[in-house]
Amino acid sequence: MSIPHMVPNWIGGVEQPAILGKLFDKISPTDGRVLSRCAASTAQDVDAALCAAEAAQPAWGALPAVRRGMILHEVVLGMRSRRDELAEMVALETGKSRKEALGEVDGAAALGLFYASEGQRLYGKTCTSAVDGRTTLMLRQPVGVAGLIIAANTPIANVAWKVFPALVCGNAAVLKAAEDTPGTAWLFGHIAHQTGLPAGVLSIVQGTGLEAGAPLVADARVGVVSFTGSTAVGRSISEVCAGRLAKVSLELGGKNPFVVCDDADLERAVSFAVLSAFSNAGQRCASASRFIVFDSVYEEFRSRFVERTRDLKVGTADNDDLGPVINERQLHSMLATVDEARLMGAVVLEGGHRMTGPAHAQGFYVAPTILEDVDPQWTISRKELFGPIACLYRAPGFEAALALANDSPYGLTACIHTRDMNRAIRFMHAMQAGVVSINGATYGSEPHMPFGGFKDSGNGTREPGTEAINIYSELKNVFIHADPTQV
Repeated sequence: MSIPHMVPNWIGGVEQPAILGKLFDKISPTDGRVLSRCAASTAQDVDAALCAAEAAQPAWGALPAVRRGMILHEVVLGMRSRRDELAEMVALETGKSRKEALGEVDGAAALGLFYASEGQRLYGKTCTSAVDGRTTLMLRQPVGVAGLIIAANTPIANVAWKVFPALVCGNAAVLKAAEDTPGTAWLFGHIAHQTGLPAGVLSIVQGTGLEAGAPLVADARVGVVSFTGSTAVGRSISEVCAGRLAKVSLELGGKNPFVVCDDADLERAVSFAVLSAFSNAGQRCASASRFIVFDSVYEEFRSRFVERTRDLKVGTADNDDLGPVINERQLHSMLATVDEARLMGAVVLEGGHRMTGPAHAQGFYVAPTILEDVDPQWTISRKELFGPIACLYRAPGFEAALALANDSPYGLTACIHTRDMNRAIRFMHAMQAGVVSINGATYGSEPHMPFGGFKDSGNGTREPGTEAINIYSELKNVFIHADPTQV
């Protein structure tokens, strides 16, 4: 199934155009052509989706969690049966290779299976009481309606990360699709309804954050909002949700450090550095962008890192290493920040420009970029660029490297390469980040592992893992009283 000429909304189990009839273009990052026109939803479409969610949620929430999980299991089987279609859609909309898109679909399905199985383990707990004859229980119940807003960098994985835990907990959900990947969300909706998800339990609205996302966040019918995206937007969402005491989960940006010590296996470090910086064109919140290297190995690491980067293949084939960034606006923004750093004295060792050769001229391709002589306080050191751009920094030793790694408004992921486990353990405890990797990459979440960050990288919630259940459910304490004298 290819992307339709007009990508509609899914509301109440039915495909629907935007009520006002407005459309926006989905542009291919590979060659700049219009792939499709999409429903430009407004508050009226969001209202229709929320009405459908409110109508469907009581029956869905009343189903035993085990049965909800079984229905979601059928959705996962539907994803697997249409694996190639999903991968083709992801590749078409993002410019990823088919191989990479297939891997993303498989990861999304694995996460779906994990949460479908959570229907059999939606644990509350019992607890002892100090009162004679009293038994206490804690039960999980749905919040009600969940508003889900996702990013475009890993589109089918992002859908799965939010939809499956929200639904297994008994909520109905309204998903605001990323405007750069409307077809992926639409196709998931098609699969979900085809495989038996009740109408209204999941609605999907297309459109921009301002016109469709903001009304969803502000609506009093939405009991929990889960957002993945920029810190600036996350702050705004947090303020709106606080005003009406709604639950909110924020998975925001990162400016993730990658520390290379003097005793590191440099070949291994360079291999993981290239992957951390440039895979998925650097469009991971967990990508590494700050490479902090001990003085004694700086020159050798730099030489190997630049050489390996220079050999990267940029394109959409399975043997290419990275593809385009998602849109032209993002391309211009990140290259403007590189140019600003260059004017301030940074040295561009590799890349730093838009690729304009015959294979890349019409698309949004940024050459893999490495800079050095960058001040830690400059914009390029502190702003998430979300592209294939890496900065090198020198450190005289471990304590200086650790201090520089923590000198960031963000705290999402971090990595250290060292053979000294004493250093590794100190880094593990002292690093202000939600995810720490030792002798690996800065990314690599798994379905059963919690992911999220400190500081400006989030608000303390975690997705996926069982920790996400806390986002999408409420705990109810129940007291059962018995009179022992009546036995």
